[in-house]
Amino acid sequence: MADGGHVHIVKRKGERPTEAFSKAKLHQSIVAAALSARTPEGQADNIAHSVTNYVLEWLETRPEVTSHDLRLVATRHLRAHHPDAAYLYEQHKTTL
Repeated sequence: MADGGHVHIVKRKGERPTEAFSKAKLHQSIVAAALSARTPEGQADNIAHSVTNYVLEWLETRPEVTSHDLRLVATRHLRAHHPDAAYLYEQHKTTL
């Protein structure tokens, strides 16, 4: 499975430059959301691994995606594993 590094992420509203997709950055953000929802660390890591792999498969045919679409896909898959963590992940940028 590819690491997704060839995919470019178009940042919010195109105001900032695109950046290469980071598997580690996605994984860590999912872990952080799960830990915020009081998920044990090992379980948070397992959930993040599953969500990250799902997103990598989704990205395989896409050379460029928006950060919004990436967040929607990750949230949708995370919701199946941990609805509370998915809510926190989805709302992260809007609550700052």
